[in-house]
Amino acid sequence: MPGKVKAYELQSKSKNDLTKQLNELKGELLSLRVQKIAGGAASKLTKISVVRKSIARVLTVMNQKARQNLREYYKNKKYLPLDLRPKKTRAIRRRLTKHEASLKTVKQRKKDIHFPIRKYAVKA
Repeated sequence: MPGKVKAYELQSKSKNDLTKQLNELKGELLSLRVQKIAGGAASKLTKISVVRKSIARVLTVMNQKARQNLREYYKNKKYLPLDLRPKKTRAIRRRLTKHEASLKTVKQRKKDIHFPIRKYAVKA
């Protein structure tokens, strides 16, 4: 693996390519850790962090793609999985919707029909 992995390069790769690259990076990390114990060069030790970050990048891109595919799948469905719904705050999520808040009870509707607001004409 030459140097650092770029996230924008990973975006265009398929899932199989990403999995293959992830396995290569993990293998490389394994060998670097063995060299660290065996007393490897300082350049090898600094490469461990680069490889770890590269693994994180690959996993991030894989997760982003998976979430994007799920969003496409659930686009026109009635319900969304919890992790794809907007987070907001707990209070906002539990609040009445605009439609629910605007509804009137049967009693209030009858009252409005039978006792409308009176209109007065003011004499000048």
